[in-house]
Amino acid sequence: MTTKVTIHRLNTGVPGLDDVLGGGLPEFSFNLIAGPPGCGKTTLAHQLMFTLATPERPAIYFTVLGEPPLKMLRYQQQFDFFDSEAINRSIRFINLSEDAMSGDLDRVLRRIADEVGAHNPALVFVDSFRSVVSANQEGGQPHKQLQQFVQQLGMLMTSWQATTFLIGEYFNEADANPVFTVADGLIWLRQSVHRNSMVRKMEIVKMRGQPTLPGLHTFRIAAAGIEVFSPAAMTAPAGSANAAAQSPRLGMGVPGLDAMLGGGLPRGFSLLVAGPSGSGKSILAAAFLAEGARLGETGVMAAFEQHPKRSSNPALVDLFVSGRVGLVDSRALDISVDEVVRLIMSEVRRLGATRVVIDSLSGFELALAPTFREDFRESLLRLVTTLASAGVTVLMTSELEDRYTDLRFSPYGAAFLTDAIVVQRYIEVGSRLLRVMAVVKVRSSAHSNELREFSIDDRGIRLGEMLPEQEGLLGGRPTTKRPVAAES
Repeated sequence: MTTKVTIHRLNTGVPGLDDVLGGGLPEFSFNLIAGPPGCGKTTLAHQLMFTLATPERPAIYFTVLGEPPLKMLRYQQQFDFFDSEAINRSIRFINLSEDAMSGDLDRVLRRIADEVGAHNPALVFVDSFRSVVSANQEGGQPHKQLQQFVQQLGMLMTSWQATTFLIGEYFNEADANPVFTVADGLIWLRQSVHRNSMVRKMEIVKMRGQPTLPGLHTFRIAAAGIEVFSPAAMTAPAGSANAAAQSPRLGMGVPGLDAMLGGGLPRGFSLLVAGPSGSGKSILAAAFLAEGARLGETGVMAAFEQHPKRSSNPALVDLFVSGRVGLVDSRALDISVDEVVRLIMSEVRRLGATRVVIDSLSGFELALAPTFREDFRESLLRLVTTLASAGVTVLMTSELEDRYTDLRFSPYGAAFLTDAIVVQRYIEVGSRLLRVMAVVKVRSSAHSNELREFSIDDRGIRLGEMLPEQEGLLGGRPTTKRPVAAES
């Protein structure tokens, strides 16, 4: 019987990175951090080093032909992860520029071996590793010599039981380079400019011995350092045929609307409130949060249009001030869906929130960087499924152009993603523009099919009577009321 070797995984301390790596960084692994200039390679390396290095597990950071250590540290100390007390205590910087300029890879390797032998580090960083290659181009057969150098360096680090990181400027994985083969892990950083936004993405090209999350994962460089926005684990919500009957119902905060929904909105459901500008979507969303607060629940609002704290609704402002409702209000030009999910879920966990409002999907789409808008429908599915799997009840608003004769509920074909739909419309009667509301669907539950007129005053939304038979949604002239069919 063969006994499996247990590989210890190091927690990187970089938010989201352990999830992408598949559980952390394998100890004693030989890794390459690659990408074009300015994408965050050195910042990632320093964040890993300051997180992992201790007096018992020291680190050596070799600089080659890149920035001198003093210049590098001047900029890196701006990040929150930087710890000046760790320098020369658990972290040592060594400049290899003179050795590398000689063009002798054996000399560089000997210097590294001497320093590793003298200080016995558990973590070794070589930045920029490609500078060693550039300095050796005149020697002939650079790839063969480089392969020997990398293999010898890998054997050296393994014998010393050190986790090693080589940092290098590479523009694509197609570059024929022996280090890609020898490395146990290959972390590739990318960046692209879209109009006024900078989008950075990370790919774990390989990490031996563990299942990594495939694909490109957006990350941000902020004052705290790098944060990776790994896709949230999506588990299918409980969607049994009698889920609505088994779930407790939540009040909407609008008198009469709970009855139209068949007794309120089932807990854990997602509700889409669709309507044209000014129809009262945000007011309904605020009432939903206020009703939760009245019952002792906390909520979260993700705002992508007007700033809620400057709202003319004093009750909503009071919810934010009192801390009963958390606010996600990102105006970043390079935001991604995974980042929005992370921000919302962070607030949900912080407050123990049970109600979430996204106002609105239209503003949400515009807030995304252009590169993320191409798959917005799939992004909505990921967002709704993640929130549903967390057990919160979600209300989303969607801006619609009111064409009177066109009964759409979402410009993204997203109505199928939600468990319930409330539509708000305008009709013209007697030279007046009236608002009407209808419940289009509540999954697995009976609900009203009435068209109800409603008004908005300083107390919020007030539902009126059902429209007479001769008045429908076709606006401007009397019509026979038609049944409202849900979007397929």
